[in-house]
Amino acid sequence: MADQNFSNHTRLVPLYHFVLFIAILALIAGSVNNLITALDTGEGLYNASLICLIGFIVLLLAWFTRGFALKAQDRAIRAEEQLRYFAITGKLPDPKLKMSQFIALRFASNNEFVDLAHRAVEENLSAKQIKQAIQHWKADYNRV
Repeated sequence: MADQNFSNHTRLVPLYHFVLFIAILALIAGSVNNLITALDTGEGLYNASLICLIGFIVLLLAWFTRGFALKAQDRAIRAEEQLRYFAITGKLPDPKLKMSQFIALRFASNNEFVDLAHRAVEENLSAKQIKQAIQHWKADYNRV
């Protein structure tokens, strides 16, 4: 695996990010088309509406399961970075640090972590700006 840095740190899972969502969109498009046909002919309306409902349920399931997993990862990352800040400084981090800033700071090495955390609060840096400011990247290969 190549060394991780700002330009290659994002991770896409092709089966999830592309194939699954294209398949769900195809299911919804086909089920809506089937429902429209059923409305025109008056036949199979119940089955067509159920298939359409299933398509939207599957879309919501895929959307929310991803969202819930990311929220759990975000909370774990925040706890890890708060502990790291405390271990380095003996103090709690500034409560003004936002969740997105903690998540971006996880890539900073211990040498630049505290200064960058202070800069993030003082200059209200975005996650992208924090990542771009990191000189010594600490890879995170576990987040999906």
